[in-house]
Amino acid sequence: MTPSSWSDLDRPPLNTASLRRGLLRPGALWTALDVVPATGSTNSDLAARAGRAAAPAEGAVLVAEEQTAGRGRLDRQWSAPARSGLFFSVLLKPGAPGARGTGVPAERWGWLPLLTGVAVAAGLAKAGGVDTALKWPNDLLVTVGGEERKAGGILAERAGDGVVVGVGVNVSLRADELPVPTAGSLALANAVSTDRDTLLREVLRSVERWYGQWRDAAGDPVSSGLMEAYAAGCSTLGRRVRAQLPGGGELLGEAVALDADGRLVIATDAGKREPVGAGDIVHLRAVDGG
Repeated sequence: MTPSSWSDLDRPPLNTASLRRGLLRPGALWTALDVVPATGSTNSDLAARAGRAAAPAEGAVLVAEEQTAGRGRLDRQWSAPARSGLFFSVLLKPGAPGARGTGVPAERWGWLPLLTGVAVAAGLAKAGGVDTALKWPNDLLVTVGGEERKAGGILAERAGDGVVVGVGVNVSLRADELPVPTAGSLALANAVSTDRDTLLREVLRSVERWYGQWRDAAGDPVSSGLMEAYAAGCSTLGRRVRAQLPGGGELLGEAVALDADGRLVIATDAGKREPVGAGDIVHLRAVDGG
């Protein structure tokens, strides 16, 4: 008898009732949490809801036990076995009035994927006991066998008057299940826990803390502490990189800083400092002496 993708006893389903009890409370960011057995993309589904007349409130969370058409940046596909990871999207509305009486200006919304990376890394470290590095702009890296491997990613998309931020993290994937040899998972990185309920709860609490702090600062990445935290956890900074730019161009140099808009500043081989706001970053080698 061929085993069902849902019969793996090492991968129990998420406990929706327990997650709701732990996360949905008066005054909290999270206002609704739904878990579906499978969907194409939680980002697409939540963005579609956000575009309707009866759009969900800020703080809606949509989680899938399995994604069949998950998307990363540049419409790359993201797939994994059922119940092997965290696949979820959240609806945020940073333009709504906050603690200072005004919302976050739209020009600062580009920090949301970086904020989510900081929050997810912190949540995974606390609940899973695994170090997660950030590769600019939206990759989550773990160390497997002494090598950096991509274990997750983040995708932010405008939707109605808000932003849908999607997160995918490989939790229990085994070596023979990896989509590519350069991928990784929390299990392969020797996480002390791969309990998805615990991981998801802590990750969402971490997102809530960082988002609240950033909104209270009107989206200022410096006074909110976001820029410092991202720089501290970013494995791209201080590395020699190749930036593959939209349109086919590329830059070679050292990633030296983030600017006020969250762009990666590269000190190029031509002696210039160029900010990069979009594109693929390839880590080449450590800078000499670094």
